[in-house]
Amino acid sequence: MNQFLDRYAQRGVSSSKSEVHAVVDHLDQGVFPGAFCKIGIDILTGKSDKCNIIHSDGSGTKSTLAYIHYKETGNPSAFRKTAQDSLVMNIDDLLCVGAVDGILISSTINRNARAITGEALDQLISGTEDFLASLRKLDVGVHSGGGETADVGDLTSTVTVDSCAVVIMDRTDVIDNAEIKPGLKIIGLSSSGQASYEFSENSGIGSNGLTSARHDLLCPYYLEKYPETADLATEKQFLYCGPYKMDDPLPGSEMSVGKALLSPTRTYAPVIKKLLSSSRDSIYGMVHCSGGGQTKCIRFGNGVHYIKDNFMPVPAIFKVIQKASGTSDEEMFRVYNMGHRMEIYCEAKAADSIISLSKSFGINAQIIGRTEASELADGVNHVTIKHEGYTLNYELEK
Repeated sequence: MNQFLDRYAQRGVSSSKSEVHAVVDHLDQGVFPGAFCKIGIDILTGKSDKCNIIHSDGSGTKSTLAYIHYKETGNPSAFRKTAQDSLVMNIDDLLCVGAVDGILISSTINRNARAITGEALDQLISGTEDFLASLRKLDVGVHSGGGETADVGDLTSTVTVDSCAVVIMDRTDVIDNAEIKPGLKIIGLSSSGQASYEFSENSGIGSNGLTSARHDLLCPYYLEKYPETADLATEKQFLYCGPYKMDDPLPGSEMSVGKALLSPTRTYAPVIKKLLSSSRDSIYGMVHCSGGGQTKCIRFGNGVHYIKDNFMPVPAIFKVIQKASGTSDEEMFRVYNMGHRMEIYCEAKAADSIISLSKSFGINAQIIGRTEASELADGVNHVTIKHEGYTLNYELEK
């Protein structure tokens, strides 16, 4: 185990979620076993040509950054970004199976009422409703189904923000990642910059790897002042061991460290909604590069060698994390999106139109790689990443 993997594990997190997969991979995989999300039979309307999806995710430890910002400034507005983080981690997973309409969202906020006051709660709830309304204005069919707010001070010292999404789809509309095969182009949609529907520049951080990003960038001041934001059972050397305060400039960027870490997770929903109406027949799969980063794709398709050798420039936030923490290249690409968080697997003839469509929304896109036949003796999936003179190889864990 390399140094970073040990640091990551010491903080109680896993980039591969191997223990989770050891359990769920043996459960019923639904009617499209190779899809990005589990898809079940339609028990809501009972129609054989329909299917149901119920999906859960959340903002993770990114809510801790909003809490720190709130305590430091007295301004609760950062919690609106946390609400978006939770919603997008669900919505953009659903995009990967082709769900862009009829999505019903329920949100769950678990808070310590002593730490998260009414004004902070207001920002979480109103932020949720406002973000969903903004997506509907962009022709994405997503609606609020309410939610739950629980005061659970015995369970959390600050706040957790989670969401659950439900959708009924026509089976014929499902994008099944089992169709990912050799001979496809991989289009990456940038995670950084400013989309036409965003209000400010995005660092690209998303909502994965934030436990390590926070502790590796922020300095011991935050552990001393806000011990409730850390698991004190963790060895102190792994807690808030970075060189920065949130107001410090982020090297290589016009953002502060805090603003970069708090950048709300970008949704690609408006892009994918339009893309599916114009190029659906040329798309064989989509992958949201969330948990697992640039190795997420390895779990989809069969007998596929994923080759990624034409990355966009890596955003400043990831370069600073790596420099501050000494993280290996191998683990950076396994944990973080490293510059693009949505991948589209398509026929070569569709690549230019997909790229142009993304750019029309202000989101950079390019061919970042291709799929070939697996080169391993047992034919399992594997990923090769080539970037800045080095080559990284990842194999599907058995």
